This record gives sequence, structure tokens and C-alpha cells, in this order.
Amino acid sequence: MRAPLIRLSTLVLLALAPMTHAVPLLDLVDVEGIRGNQLIGYGLVVGLDGTGDKSQVRFTSQSVTNMIKQFGVNLPENIDPKLKNVAAVTVTAEVPPSYGPGQTIDITVSSLGDAKSLRGGQLLLTPLLGVDGETYALAQGALVVGGLKAEGQSGSSIAVNSANSGRIANGATIERMISSDFITRPDIMLNLRQPSFQTATHIVRALESTFGPGLASALDGTRVSVRAPQTPSQRTSFMALLEAVEVEQGRVRPRVVFNSRTGTVVVGQGVRVKAAAVSHGSLRVTIRENPQVSQPAPFSQGQTAITPQSDVEVAQEANPMFRWPEGSSLESIIDTVNSLGATPDDVMSILQALEQAGALNAELIVI
Repeated sequence: MRAPLIRLSTLVLLALAPMTHAVPLLDLVDVEGIRGNQLIGYGLVVGLDGTGDKSQVRFTSQSVTNMIKQFGVNLPENIDPKLKNVAAVTVTAEVPPSYGPGQTIDITVSSLGDAKSLRGGQLLLTPLLGVDGETYALAQGALVVGGLKAEGQSGSSIAVNSANSGRIANGATIERMISSDFITRPDIMLNLRQPSFQTATHIVRALESTFGPGLASALDGTRVSVRAPQTPSQRTSFMALLEAVEVEQGRVRPRVVFNSRTGTVVVGQGVRVKAAAVSHGSLRVTIRENPQVSQPAPFSQGQTAITPQSDVEVAQEANPMFRWPEGSSLESIIDTVNSLGATPDDVMSILQALEQAGALNAELIVI
């Protein structure tokens, strides 16, 4: 009787063992109808120590004139306030899903004009608008600026980070809830963050094994439709159950990301190359200008002239050819490229050439 018990215990352990590369379902998908919404507003920052917008920024003076007019202060038509302690700014924020009136969110304040610094400034009451032009939040408060800029009378200056933008924690209060159709939808639509037919199929299998057959259906490699309860409380409980479901993620094509502005190259895990030989030479062109003075003979009535003379030299380093074997891993790629003494630009050129030759099993992305 011991053998069946051993086999039974082995089956139980296999059933309880987690799936390979299993991750929580909501780490792979976004729920359609549940997302953040961006807000934007235009406002004034006051209380600056002479670091505000200069007089040539006309919209700042106009905004101040319109603001103080609301408090009964009327300036003559041709008078420019010329304020140095005020800066015009944009205010941006993101409202998390299902936020309601009375809740607070963080805001980011950025200078619109030529203000030198927003340090020590106070944002005046600013309405934040949605894409439909309606006001959804009101912002106000003291800025926290992480940057620093100092300038001397000679024009020399020093800057640490950026002093023209700052944040206000809990600086905006929600005044109107942004409506969502999540509750009224007949089903729940799961949108995969990285499209994959394998992952979509695994999601359907995991949901049906947990809740029963016929619950979910994969529409394509990006969307999975799930039947859900209609009442808000039951649907919320159902979403809590979905959070506990773990799914085996399908194969995702590895990526190589280039940042052309900073020269950063990021090679993701799983990047492999086919058998290939690489030779990356360095071409150096040197141009020297040696102008010559042409002096006319005496009594020839000629004029002195400068004759240009250029020496052009072209030198190309003879680098050996390196060979990658079939199925080389990320580590071997990095070691080979480093042995070439390649710069980030060289790495970009090498990997792009490998991709064009069909020897690189990865997706190239340039940002």
C-alpha cells in the first residue's frame, strides 16, 4: 500500500506547485474603464524673491491685472505692473480611478515664462480642467522645488536640477467625480499590456479552471472578455477574486531599447543572436588648414594674397572580426561588444546591422 500513497502524495505536491513564471493576473492586464485621467490648469505663483517673470512676458502682467480686478482694484489701461515676484505656470495632475469629491491629489507646477526660479512660491487658487473643458479639481498651496539656480552680476551662474518646476503634495482637491462605465458594462474587458496570443489563452484557461467553463473568451491577442456580476458590490468582490488568480505568462519577444538623446542602450533578457561575424572599424578623417601667403615680385604692381592649402588625412583602424556562435546569450553579446571597445553609438550600429542581417532575435526600439 505504500506505493499508491507515495504516488498520491507526489500528485498532490505537483497540483499545489505554482505554475512556471506565474504572475498575478492584474500585473499583466489593464481593466477597461478603470484608469487615471489627466487634468491641466493655468495659474499664478506669487511670493518669489525677484525671480519671477520679466516685464516682456505680457500674459503674466495681464493675468495679474485680471485677478486683482476681481477684488475691486482697477489699473489704468496703459499701466504695466512690472512685477518680479510673480510667475505664470501650468499645473498638471492625474486623478486616480474612482476618486470622488473631497479627496486630494498631488500636482506638478511648471513655469511658462522666463522665471529664474519658483523656489519659495505660493500657487494661487487654480481650477484644473479635463479634456472636456469642465473643472474637476481646485489647486493651491506652497511649492516644494528640488532645484537650485544662482546667478552673479557678471552673468556667471550655477544650476542644480531644475528650479522652474515643483510639486505640491495633496495640492489639489477633487470637486467632481469623473464618470466611468465600468459598473454598467455587461462584461469586464481585460487589455493585455504586452499583446500575446499565448498569454491571452493562458488567462482564459486560468479563469475557467478557477471559476468554471464559459466565463472568459479571448477576442484576440490583446483583449479577453470576462462575464461578471452586474451589481456593484458583487462586481467589486469578483474583481478582488481576479486579483488572486495567477497566470503563466506567454513568450514575449525580447527587446533592445536605444535612447538616441542620451546614448543609453538597454538589452533585455532573452536576447540571442544567430551565428554571425562582426567587424566594426573606426574611420578617422583629419583636415589641417595651412594657408600660404603669396607675395608679388617688386615693382610688379601685384597684391599680396592668401592661398588656402588643406591637408586631408584618412586613417582607418583595422579591427579583427569577431564571431558569435549560434544562440549566443546576453552575457556573451556584452562581453564581445566590450572587447571591441565600442561606445554606445557603436553598440547601436552593431545591433542594428545584426537585426538587418536577420541574426538578432529581438525587437529594436529607438526612443
